[in-house]
Amino acid sequence: MKKKGSLIVISGFSGAGKGTVAKRLVKDYGYSLSVSATTRAPREGEVDGVDYYFKSEADFKNLIDYNGFIEYARYVDNYYGTPRAFVEKELAAGKNVILEIEVQGALNIKDQYPDAILIFITAPSVEALKARLIGRGTEEEAVVAKRMKRASEEAEEIDNYEYIVINDDLDECVHNVHSIVVSRRCELKQNLDFIEETKKGFEQI
Repeated sequence: MKKKGSLIVISGFSGAGKGTVAKRLVKDYGYSLSVSATTRAPREGEVDGVDYYFKSEADFKNLIDYNGFIEYARYVDNYYGTPRAFVEKELAAGKNVILEIEVQGALNIKDQYPDAILIFITAPSVEALKARLIGRGTEEEAVVAKRMKRASEEAEEIDNYEYIVINDDLDECVHNVHSIVVSRRCELKQNLDFIEETKKGFEQI
């Protein structure tokens, strides 16, 4: 009997490396990564349909009207949203699906999918986080300041997550996230159908 896939919500401060962690989970363990839609401009090297679906604000709002997103949120002057059709299809096929989304959206997902696993990725310290944002070299000082201010607001919501994983060493961080997912799939409540089948099997012997 094929089990439905797990829905993994990965959030984290801008610069904490959540995107890199998500891509490694896809590469190393075969997870599916839901590609978000956004109204922000592409960064250098980003590809439409791979990194994000880059939308105009009008197109994005049109999808909202047609219930095309599981969740969406406005973050630092841009919209981000999770397309519904892909997620439902992959979960039904037994795939573990990663949603890399902001705090507002994560809590909305938990309301719709109570079994979703909420994981928050963070840098080892606030100082390390700021250094990573500056080190990107892709954003002006004013944008870095805005992202740090947003991170301080997000810090107030960390208590709503089930797991916190510090991204100090990338390999260790990826392994820890995968271990969380595996352990959740082994929980008793995730295996009630299997237990029932096992009991019936013994009755027939």
